[in-house]
Amino acid sequence: MTWTLDDPIHLGSLHLKNRLIMAPLQQYKGTFDAFPIDHHIEHYGRRAKHVGLVILESTAISSNGRLWSNDIGIFTDQHVAPLRKIADAIHAHQTPAFIQLSHGGRKSSPEVTNFMVAPSAIAFDDHYGTPEPLSLAGIQTVIEEYRLAAKRTVEAGFDGIEIHAAHGFLIHQFLSPLSNIRLDDYGGNSENRARFLKEVLLAIRGEVGRQYPVTLRISATDYFKGGLTTEELVRMLQPLECELDAIHVSTGGLLPIQPSDVHTGYQVPYAAAIKQHFHIPVIAVGKIYTRSLANRILEDQLADCIAIGSPLLTDPDYAECLLTHEDQVSSRG
Repeated sequence: MTWTLDDPIHLGSLHLKNRLIMAPLQQYKGTFDAFPIDHHIEHYGRRAKHVGLVILESTAISSNGRLWSNDIGIFTDQHVAPLRKIADAIHAHQTPAFIQLSHGGRKSSPEVTNFMVAPSAIAFDDHYGTPEPLSLAGIQTVIEEYRLAAKRTVEAGFDGIEIHAAHGFLIHQFLSPLSNIRLDDYGGNSENRARFLKEVLLAIRGEVGRQYPVTLRISATDYFKGGLTTEELVRMLQPLECELDAIHVSTGGLLPIQPSDVHTGYQVPYAAAIKQHFHIPVIAVGKIYTRSLANRILEDQLADCIAIGSPLLTDPDYAECLLTHEDQVSSRG
């Protein structure tokens, strides 16, 4: 059987009305204390009508893990009420909403980070500076911050969680041998480097239960020799499949380098490579801006869902066009 964007799908227990997902993209509108403002309510509510799922922008689980000084967070109980207003605005269109939970690690904003941590004392670049390696106690503290963030996600009325393990942030830093040179149980071989992700995932599962959808965003390559490969990620993630409801496949971000060729659908081959090893849905993302391309990806079973980000920033009706008009939006975004 082949699928199109219009077909429904389940992510775990959650029913999506179609296979088009609003990808998480930063608004850079959060307050100094990481609270969302009215802009976020309007922005997400305005774009929720036609997509099958909205994934909120990266939301910090720790005051020391914010990606930017104007991002949003979920690291105090006071963040719950304003985030609930966003969930309500999305739900007004009968569309489910996820929060993407993140910790920047060595890529945390220097402007609002008091104590920058990472698996190892390896700097991303001169701007961020060299982080402190997490102690074993520090690792457990961060895992507890993820658990509390998951608890607040449920309290804020969101329908699921996406764990951000991509783009060079903390979990990705643990996964990659380029940023993790630890000699303890959290470094070395693939199993050890995946241990932090596993414990974060199990802590979240222990809080929300198995019926609450939890997905994972990954970078399938570091674009550098000796870094993560799709094959190694498959080995790392297969033991965790039973705890996940989907895998959202991106690339890069660990190092201050860019892929040499960023063309239409450039990340789809990575999603396809991941998909052949898993039974849960795989989400493809990355310059998939026409209906014909999106449907071809789904029909060829290269992915199960399509996520779009940048076009929705400037055109809140982009999803409607993508779902109803064959390639009339091909020149946008």
